[in-house]
Amino acid sequence: MRREKKVRVGVVFGGRSGEHEVSLMSARSVVGAMDPHKYDVVPVGITKDGQWIAAGDPMRALASGDASLSQPAAILGDPSRRGLVRLEEGTQAIETASLAEIDVIFPVLHGPYGEDGTVQGLLELAGIPYVGAGVLASALAMDKIVFKDVMVAKGLPVAPGVAVMRKAWKASPDEVLDRIEAELGYPVFVKPANLGSSVGVSKCHDRAGLARGLADAATYDRKLLVEAAVPEAREIEVSVLGNDDPIASLPGEILPSREFYSYAAKYLDTGEDASGLLIPAPLSPQMTERVRELAVQVYRAIDCAGMARVDFLLSGKTGALIVNEVNTIPGFTSISMYPKLWEASGMSYAELIDRLIDLALERHADRVQCKTSYEPGAAE
Repeated sequence: MRREKKVRVGVVFGGRSGEHEVSLMSARSVVGAMDPHKYDVVPVGITKDGQWIAAGDPMRALASGDASLSQPAAILGDPSRRGLVRLEEGTQAIETASLAEIDVIFPVLHGPYGEDGTVQGLLELAGIPYVGAGVLASALAMDKIVFKDVMVAKGLPVAPGVAVMRKAWKASPDEVLDRIEAELGYPVFVKPANLGSSVGVSKCHDRAGLARGLADAATYDRKLLVEAAVPEAREIEVSVLGNDDPIASLPGEILPSREFYSYAAKYLDTGEDASGLLIPAPLSPQMTERVRELAVQVYRAIDCAGMARVDFLLSGKTGALIVNEVNTIPGFTSISMYPKLWEASGMSYAELIDRLIDLALERHADRVQCKTSYEPGAAE
């Protein structure tokens, strides 16, 4: 897409999520890779309490926990004020910020209140183009229980699972444990339904472990998902890019440093103890194409747009390929799987950012063609 002037990009990061720190890492990489000849970058932080801040140094403010290093700001759900506004501390006044209008938002928000359709809904109301999936796809991908239901309805392969409500777990723990053991057996994985980066995820081998896993997951969400472990699972991931005509990257494989790809294995283990990445994944040509085709099917099944990383489990025992989950705002550091898979497929990190911004503007241009008022008889 040819541009006659620099594009003003609001990069939004942080957020009210257990993945707040991961978001900061991703945002630093995104901002650092943006070509200053093409983009004016406006960093916008969201504190762990949900306060939006801009101007000053919002990245430093979030990293240090000192919001006074930046200024309160907001995006209003009002398309006539399409951009960032400054909030005057201690008053109810709203002053149009000197930051002026934003051409496009690049949300680098992982987890709830950012990746789940909430921020996307605000940006739709505000009439601001944004990178990534829309409200529906974001919400579907975030809720692992509903996502699984959609995959089943579309005939796509998933692991057997049991949905548990926190209220039911607290009211009748033995009944919940009995049901899971009867339907799934062991080992199983317990996950909060609406979180990513393996926060609150446990692999459980017995009843005591399952009880601990459910109790831990219940501290993060009111909905919990318990899934049967895929035997001898290999973790395969594919990056998907596009709007109506998505394409899939070469697949990669995760070699976890621990029993499974936990938060610690993703972000804490370093050096010789770090998890490994195999790019491309050592798969047969037939399986490589199968994984790529299935990734696009999953992407389209939830009406995704912009980008997503589709994660699979490939059983080393049975050869079954299982859809695990979709991340609509995947980790985005220069060494994260999503950009690295595109790099291996021939697209650099900077080129990928360019393409994502183009896709955001393209999707918005398509959306604003839709009429928002009805005239009876106009089509007759």
